[in-house]
Amino acid sequence: MTATGRYPPQPKFQPFAFYSAVRLGDPEQLKMIMETDPYFWTQDNGAGAPVHFATTYKQLDMIHHIVRAAPECVNQRDPKGMTPLHRAAYLAQFDGYLEIFEYLLSEGADPRIESEDYDPYLDPGRKTPTALAGKDPEVREKLEELVEKYAHVEKRPEPHRCLGDWWTLYDYGFDEVRAWPKDFEKEFPEDRLRERARREKREFKERRRAKRAEIEAEIEAEIKEQREKAVPDLTRGEEFTRDAEDVRGPAVKDASRFRGSSAFLFPGQGSQVVGMLGDDELMELPAVAKMCEVANDVLGYDLRDVCVNGPKEKLDDTVYAQPALLLANLAALEKLRDRDPDAVAGCDACAGLSLGEYAALVFAGVLSYEDAFAVVKARAEAMSAAASVGAHGMLSVVGLSDDVLRDIVRETRGEVGGGDDDVVVCEITNFLFPQGRVVSGDKAALDVVQRRAQTAGAIKVSPLAVSGAFHTSRMDSASEKLREALAKATFNAPRVTIYSNVTGEPIPKDATPDRVRDLLAEQLVSPVLWEQTLKNILAAGRTKLFELGPNSQIKSMTKRVSLDAWKTFQNVDVAK
Repeated sequence: MTATGRYPPQPKFQPFAFYSAVRLGDPEQLKMIMETDPYFWTQDNGAGAPVHFATTYKQLDMIHHIVRAAPECVNQRDPKGMTPLHRAAYLAQFDGYLEIFEYLLSEGADPRIESEDYDPYLDPGRKTPTALAGKDPEVREKLEELVEKYAHVEKRPEPHRCLGDWWTLYDYGFDEVRAWPKDFEKEFPEDRLRERARREKREFKERRRAKRAEIEAEIEAEIKEQREKAVPDLTRGEEFTRDAEDVRGPAVKDASRFRGSSAFLFPGQGSQVVGMLGDDELMELPAVAKMCEVANDVLGYDLRDVCVNGPKEKLDDTVYAQPALLLANLAALEKLRDRDPDAVAGCDACAGLSLGEYAALVFAGVLSYEDAFAVVKARAEAMSAAASVGAHGMLSVVGLSDDVLRDIVRETRGEVGGGDDDVVVCEITNFLFPQGRVVSGDKAALDVVQRRAQTAGAIKVSPLAVSGAFHTSRMDSASEKLREALAKATFNAPRVTIYSNVTGEPIPKDATPDRVRDLLAEQLVSPVLWEQTLKNILAAGRTKLFELGPNSQIKSMTKRVSLDAWKTFQNVDVAK
């Protein structure tokens, strides 16, 4: 049988029949099988080649038959490195195996070949055939006498390791493989493919490393530029009412070390996890107990119970997830206040990612607990209702430049909308970190974006577990309902600087309460400029960053923006 280069055919006779013919010593049956199917004299099924089977089953005639057809097999190794001579020596204490041992020696079997160290614990070391003779000195002596008797016989060379490999025999042919010397290194197509894959992986890592260095250099340059800008005047606007509730906590000792150099960051939807707020010690803090009571009164159900016990499907539902995350973020704030009151008293800047902006407003004294939970309740219900109309969602895309991703989004709108961009919603809505973006829109468009982004070389493309195309025009109805809820809430003068998701900048001094309401309503239908927010915070010299809320969503993003800030980043987690 010669090489065919094709995938193996379905054999008429199964391998069991082939090896059984050897084991039972039936050369006629063996001949018929080998003429019908691509079986080979030296193929190894993982337990040895035919010559090993014939030796083990004491079929001397079959051994002779096989050796006549493939003389090199007398020194062929099995997976443990044992030759037929090793097997005959191992069984030499039984009748008939000394005769097989002698026959193999007469055919050029080499008694100097050592097996592999196949049992390093119980019987360590590589062994020659005679070393396997067991503890019977009489048997070992007979084996050594036979070795000396046939010492004059020319030993056949040890064959190439691929002589037992079925695929090699099938692809290249028995006659070619049997001619390969023991130390011959054959370059297989698979080896070339693996080497090419390794080379491409190395090149990809080098490109990624260079791209990361380039991005970090751009970020540092941008932060430096921002630091050189004039610091904006963030005096409180006079049109705010001034009845913000006074949240008292442990005594403050020295808050000055945090003033002007720290910022609190509150995570958004997606950070929630079943079990958060499960620490009973949190409930011993008066402010946490109060906010839970307020939340229950506003919402009409036990919010902490949803946080602690879920189930996950309920907690991930937008209607429950948003109030739950607001509660968790505010509880984390109180946890830090109890642990380090100086950090809370000294912090004079904050920002929140999407929903997290409401926790920032509470910390800044702009919203009370009651108003914050009432507004977030209306926000969550309105977004859930808007999401239920049509099929849309959000897609995370990492590793593409903004220009490439914008082209993909533009081309997708044209393809899915049949040339009419107004028919299809597909927009870049979350700018989270360098080359870390979220595309929101109709499901059909997101499927096309996912395919195109992967083709363009994105590192990661994955749908987000959200119910709608948040921060797009699909949320217009939710934005209008949110405006109604915001109009009922009282907005107080901020005690600290607040950065807006919509602009990525601090809310200016002359911003009226209505302007803040507008920013919050616009947030639902506008891109979230979180990367720019982080850069502006760092540019202002605020390098002591705290993430207040479950998990470490924001810390992971900060690492892509500034390694220095990431190294000193602190998480105050309420999910553990």
